[in-house]
Amino acid sequence: MKYWRQNLILFLMFLLGAVTIYRLVIIQVINHQYWLALAQGQQKIIREGKGERGEIFFQGNIPLAVNQEFHFVYISPAQIKDPQKVSEALAKSLNLEKEIILKKIEEGGYYKLIKKRLSPEELEKLKKISSLEGIYLGTQKERFYPLNELSANVVGFVGAGGKGQYGLERYYDGILQGKEGVLEKRKGPGGYLIDNFFKGAEKGADLVLTLDYNIQFFAEKLLKERQENLKFESAQIVVLDPNTGKILALASWPSFNPNQYSSYADNLGIFKNKVTEALFEPGSIFKPITFAAALDQGKITPQTTYQDEGKVKIGGWVIYNYNNRVWGKQSMINVLEKSINTGAVFVEKKLGHSFFLYYIERFGFFEPTKIDLPEIYSKNPELRKGKEINFATASFGQGIEMTPIQLLRAYSAIANGGRLVRPYLVEKIIKNGKTKEIEPELSEPVISQKTATQLTSMLISVVENGFAKGAKIPGYYVAGKTGTAQIPFSSLGIERAGYSEKTVQSFIGFAPAFNPRFLIMVKLDAPQTKDASVSAVPIFRELARYIINLWQIPPDYDENHPPDLILSSNI
Repeated sequence: MKYWRQNLILFLMFLLGAVTIYRLVIIQVINHQYWLALAQGQQKIIREGKGERGEIFFQGNIPLAVNQEFHFVYISPAQIKDPQKVSEALAKSLNLEKEIILKKIEEGGYYKLIKKRLSPEELEKLKKISSLEGIYLGTQKERFYPLNELSANVVGFVGAGGKGQYGLERYYDGILQGKEGVLEKRKGPGGYLIDNFFKGAEKGADLVLTLDYNIQFFAEKLLKERQENLKFESAQIVVLDPNTGKILALASWPSFNPNQYSSYADNLGIFKNKVTEALFEPGSIFKPITFAAALDQGKITPQTTYQDEGKVKIGGWVIYNYNNRVWGKQSMINVLEKSINTGAVFVEKKLGHSFFLYYIERFGFFEPTKIDLPEIYSKNPELRKGKEINFATASFGQGIEMTPIQLLRAYSAIANGGRLVRPYLVEKIIKNGKTKEIEPELSEPVISQKTATQLTSMLISVVENGFAKGAKIPGYYVAGKTGTAQIPFSSLGIERAGYSEKTVQSFIGFAPAFNPRFLIMVKLDAPQTKDASVSAVPIFRELARYIINLWQIPPDYDENHPPDLILSSNI
């Protein structure tokens, strides 16, 4: 018994080894399927949590964002006996690098995803090699955008974690999500099947949009085509019903494919919607707001005149007209027709700074529009400081910043007789067979009906006789205003005061002017053209004509016999 201690230690070590081997046999052989399923559950192949996400549709139930079942392929490295053969077969079937697959096999474990969203061709190839040990096919429901790039900046996308990112997917994320349930199904090792089911879960609500598919498609098509010649850096078109606030189209260039959002990792800015999430200085398309305030206060009439000298001094600053033009004696109608900067400064002075700020606030430029998209806004702190030069430049749209949707909302009051609308994109929310209709929201009057009518007539004259003649549509009265605004260096990310040579060129117009059915804004960022009359205006005209024909809007007059309507008071 001399060595009993050593023998006891050896026995215990042998016993421990036997127990370990026994446990490994239990885990890897007898309970193999249980532990494999558990491991795969930890890899989130089976997701318990929320019900199926609600879907999104254009008017007419044309699908924009839906849930679609996709196939995927994964491997169980622990089961693979011939790594070279398996990796070679997968690489050939999926057009992948063999070394990448081999590395995943060498990492071990029970689950390694190889590829999601298999094409029909890939699926057929994989079925032929599915008899190889360790290769498995599964299915899962994922968000799918059948129209690819169309309306991508409106809809956004659903990220890898199932959470809405950008656009409507983000804004309505809570409504679109359901409750507890399993979203996926797959066939695992040994024929193990986990089917798609819901544990008392409800599908998230479906959304039906105000967007008109035809108008949206045509607007995006116009931007793609015009970019080839105009070479703008980015661009947006918005079509709004000025009587209700329904957005009929919201187009952006460049766009992206939400089905492949991860491929845009080096350009995250492309996901933002510049209509609601980017500020800009509007330039001359802001002049009608200055005129609306002065008309509403009775400080001017359309026939009020002033003497233009081509420039005006404000303290140590000098403001010039576009192209340094000197116009002489002009009426207020002429000022809008010819987009005279010094005329806008004259109007703001007649109105007074306090009333100018008051109307800017009434028109909603210091607050969000409450559109159902992520949005930003500016309180314009520099303008509020009360400096004379700031009021002067703001009168013609420089030194004051806003989003395009804020400006479009302000124009809605001119078009509809005086009330601001709330722009919105979702008109119906459908859940459990019940439909909630979204009602339009209009403000109290911000200007009088008389002011709106006067200003509409002046804006018709801009199209009939002014710089916006390219927007004319025979048989219809069109009201609108051009804008060509220099872009501040600060907006270009350059730490320097003042303005660059790049411009924002835009046009806002509505038709038929005295009974408007649509309000359109065309905004082009840094196009390689002189001004908006040759860039934004033609785009507006083509889109407006398309809508008139699409809706078969009756004309205002016989285009072969136009009425003797005097809209201008040329001097």
